[in-house]
Amino acid sequence: MKINRLVLGAYQTNSYVLRASEAAAACLIVDTGLEAGDLVDFLGEHELDPVGLILTHGHADHIGGIDALRENFADMKVCIHRIDAPMLSEAERNLSALAGAPFTTTAADLLLEEGDKVHEAEIWLQVLHTPGHTPGGICLYSKDEGIVFVGDTLFADSVGRTDFPGGSMAQLVESIRQKLLVLPDETVVYPGHGPATTLGQERAHNQFLR
Repeated sequence: MKINRLVLGAYQTNSYVLRASEAAAACLIVDTGLEAGDLVDFLGEHELDPVGLILTHGHADHIGGIDALRENFADMKVCIHRIDAPMLSEAERNLSALAGAPFTTTAADLLLEEGDKVHEAEIWLQVLHTPGHTPGGICLYSKDEGIVFVGDTLFADSVGRTDFPGGSMAQLVESIRQKLLVLPDETVVYPGHGPATTLGQERAHNQFLR
């Protein structure tokens, strides 16, 4: 799998562009950042066709670029967990109102659940429901590639915030233990902010998981 990471917007959100190979034009996007202008430019410059967008959760800094992507790629399917889906249309719940720049966007095309498998652009990703940062937060696991996209569930040496509405530190840590730490130590973790890490590194050194 070819993975490109773009760091987007004021909140420095990681957006990932996934392709089955370097030569592939079809791609799958994980999260959009608050502003997706650089993402749209990247896709255009590399002549890529985003057939799907998976949102790890419904906070503004991960969904803000949906409309810009849809304007340029009308056939792209937007996917989010069923529980977080209302955040797309509620500025208070997606936290954009709290930031002083409220926005809403159109509904998702596909609502995800625990155990679903997303198959787009010749890429398979398994949905792991990991509530705690948001009630409908998800991670996306590829066993074959040994990678997992974790949104704001887990970071290098840290975990996601739980002081927003719907957050729970106890639930978040339990989600990480039940859904992520059962995976192999060498699994590469691609978070919603900051650098990549591995599950072995976090198991050994993350103070929130001790």
